[in-house]
Amino acid sequence: MPRILYAIQGTGNGHLSRALDVVPLLRSRCDQLDILISGPPADLPLVFDVKYRAQGMGFLFGKKGGINFVKTFWQFNSAKFVSEVRHLPVESYDLVISDFEPVSSWACKLREVPCVALSHQSAVLHPAAPRPEREDPAGRAVLKHYAPSTARYGFHFQEYGQGISTPVIRQQVRELNPTNEGHYTVYLPAYEEEILVERLQYLSRSTRWEVFSKHSQMPATYGNVRVWPVSGSAFLDSLARAAGVLCGAGFETPAEALFLGKKLLVMPMKQQYEQQCNAAALAQMGVPVIKNFKDKNLDKVDQWLHRDDTVPVNYPDHTADVLDAVLREQLPGSGVQKLNGAPNKNVMLSAAEASLPQ
Repeated sequence: MPRILYAIQGTGNGHLSRALDVVPLLRSRCDQLDILISGPPADLPLVFDVKYRAQGMGFLFGKKGGINFVKTFWQFNSAKFVSEVRHLPVESYDLVISDFEPVSSWACKLREVPCVALSHQSAVLHPAAPRPEREDPAGRAVLKHYAPSTARYGFHFQEYGQGISTPVIRQQVRELNPTNEGHYTVYLPAYEEEILVERLQYLSRSTRWEVFSKHSQMPATYGNVRVWPVSGSAFLDSLARAAGVLCGAGFETPAEALFLGKKLLVMPMKQQYEQQCNAAALAQMGVPVIKNFKDKNLDKVDQWLHRDDTVPVNYPDHTADVLDAVLREQLPGSGVQKLNGAPNKNVMLSAAEASLPQ
């Protein structure tokens, strides 16, 4: 059985959330599984050992709805990144799998070692995936070249075409018993606590808001708005009991909210092309989208609060099938067999599609 390096982008919590399910499944399918995580420290506690920690090329959230490019630039050490790329022994593995992780991807490119992308970003780049009306060539170029790969397997909100599978919904979420206790769960990591409290109270002083903030250190209550630091268990508890979810247009949180049957409203981060693409996909499905917290957009939030519209989805648990297909197709003759479920024939981009202008 093979030796595998699984490399995870640590910025945000989505990639690590997916890894909670992917890691044990990969471990059962290989002789040796080593984990690399790059980027800022994660908010989620890790339940698996990490062999390599790297700086990578993570970005830092701002406090007014976007990325803090100044802090991101100053915290990036290009010499250290080059050193990490040069010293990562990717040639020691039979297979390198990257969840949008740049150190492993560029180390493979430098040494001409195959690198398999297993990520949401792979699906966003697919020619059939939804795109915003206003294109962003620079943003798309960054998304395409940030973590180069030789094969792509992607996850998206729907199976838009060959090579795209529905989301990995972690077992912690699948095991939840969703109820409706009337509050709204809010996760907008690119906004500071003060802005969120002021805007939410201005919007409605009768609605109960449960806010999870990357910029808060201690729990606090401001009238009808309760704020917590980001915590995996507390967030899942709030999510399960919520009437609805207001969040950024990332991938995992909207997918989990849809899976749990919650009504959803998303606000994509500014200057973040991936989230603009996600917002376009969600809008096609019937999920309302707002650009920001300006007064002119609050009527749409108010309408959302007073409607019970939800978007039905079907997200079966096929993570094992996707991984089986990855290993069979990328390691032919390795002896890896299907261990759980039927193979998913719709999980990999064809060579022709991968070469299309994207």
